[in-house]
Amino acid sequence: MSDAYLALETGDVVEANARAPGRARGELVFTTAYTGYEESLTDPSYEAQVLTFAYPLIGNYGVREDRFESDRVHPSAVVARELTDDVADWLTEEGVPAVDGLDTRDLVLDIREGGAMKVGIAAGPDATPEAAREQLADCPHMSDLTDIGSRVSVPEPEVHGDGDVDVALVDCGAKGSIVSSLVERGATVHVLPYDTTPAELAALDPDILFVSNGPGDPANFEAAEALVGEFVGDLPIAGICLGQQVVARALGGATEKMDFGHRGVNQPVLDYESKRVVMTTQNHGYTVADPGKLEVTQINVNDDTPEGLDSAELDVITRQYHPEANPGPHDSLDFFDDVLAMADCCRTPVTAD
Repeated sequence: MSDAYLALETGDVVEANARAPGRARGELVFTTAYTGYEESLTDPSYEAQVLTFAYPLIGNYGVREDRFESDRVHPSAVVARELTDDVADWLTEEGVPAVDGLDTRDLVLDIREGGAMKVGIAAGPDATPEAAREQLADCPHMSDLTDIGSRVSVPEPEVHGDGDVDVALVDCGAKGSIVSSLVERGATVHVLPYDTTPAELAALDPDILFVSNGPGDPANFEAAEALVGEFVGDLPIAGICLGQQVVARALGGATEKMDFGHRGVNQPVLDYESKRVVMTTQNHGYTVADPGKLEVTQINVNDDTPEGLDSAELDVITRQYHPEANPGPHDSLDFFDDVLAMADCCRTPVTAD
């Protein structure tokens, strides 16, 4: 007898087995990754989403904290064909509902054909279809989560490393491996709250402004967008994932929601200059529709969406994918070298208007 139910925006209710009890709601998305479930589950970019794993068995190499990208699990709930006890116990401890024992191929096809959709989940001994429908009825759209940055950002500035280049990393939901990738290359990384003001950044006087990845609609990160607009031309600027979208918006561009996004470790990206295709790790539901003052230098081979934006004149470089490669291929790790190479130790200190 089933003890878990998923109420879909299509009107369907899917039966499943409860592996971690609770109630949840969120945007139903899927990832094609077959490894890296620890990294995915602790990626802040999955905040407020229900993560479905397309790969059928999740947990076959255990759970290790040294692979975590943050200090907690971020998806509202987890769906899989089969979860091992290790993962189910971890999610139970985290208070994150999890279900398995259903055909995730059907869910993935529903999302591919209808787009990411809202879902309500009820799991546990007292779960009912009605309880799942109640969760669905209260589920907001991602664009309505105007405070999502506060859920994933540091509350106060943090400093990591002791290198020669000062990087101001605006934390819109940054993965830990982005910080470590910069520190390993000789940077001092100042992790700043997502709502840092221009005056606060000017007081820090960094060498590089870096906007991180994060969840939700980039239009809801107005403070980070304002920072880019304030300091472009005075500071080199970099961005990853949501960071690329925020930078593009600040420089006259526009963003739009994708049907079901890019999530997985097998996304092919073509670089226009080198003519080389690299495999990348991605996790985003929005994309750049108009690059504004930036030039599109890389595209996704599958759907031609922008994967890289550059401007030599403005000292801007961004990537839609995750070069830190946790999980995923290491094809694009040199992005961090390119970012730090933009630092100019002899530049004029920045000031806020």
